[in-house]
Amino acid sequence: MSAPLTAGTPAVVLLSGGLDSATALAWARDRGAECHALTVDYGQRHRVEIEAARRVARALDARTHRVIAVDLRAIGGSALTSATPVPRDRAPETMASDIPITYVPARNTVLLALALGAAETLDAPAIVAGMNVLDYSGYPDCRPEFLSAFEEVARLGTRAGVEGARFTIHAPLISLDKAGIIRTVPQT
Repeated sequence: MSAPLTAGTPAVVLLSGGLDSATALAWARDRGAECHALTVDYGQRHRVEIEAARRVARALDARTHRVIAVDLRAIGGSALTSATPVPRDRAPETMASDIPITYVPARNTVLLALALGAAETLDAPAIVAGMNVLDYSGYPDCRPEFLSAFEEVARLGTRAGVEGARFTIHAPLISLDKAGIIRTVPQT
């Protein structure tokens, strides 16, 4: 969240296959980053997203695309990884005040850790993620302070960080709602 993303910078982009992550990949590509997409099959019910991520990675010319399986269903606690019904049409007031049942415990911690591992092996100083205001209003692991703290984890918990490399997490959509995210999509 500090160093700018510049042309030629290797970047690991978390790519779920949804609007936010696809826009984040387009944002990184539009800046000339060398994009390495990373999709995590965490046991989510919406399996169609993984195939969508493959299509998006191809369409946006990601240099590489990895799909890593980490089954978070074993942890439980979320409607996204269980048979619990996923709520529809939540009121904005509840999105701003409650942690929803679609919160997957520590999901973004796990996803960012995997992205960090890939970034370290690729000598990529940048990680790009599609977190946004609608997510961080209810998900504690989508907040700007969490992302800043994770940058510190990267500095302290990797060989590259200990040796002086700096990893930056870019969340270009962090302050945007869905309409703002759609307006962000680069025109090609």
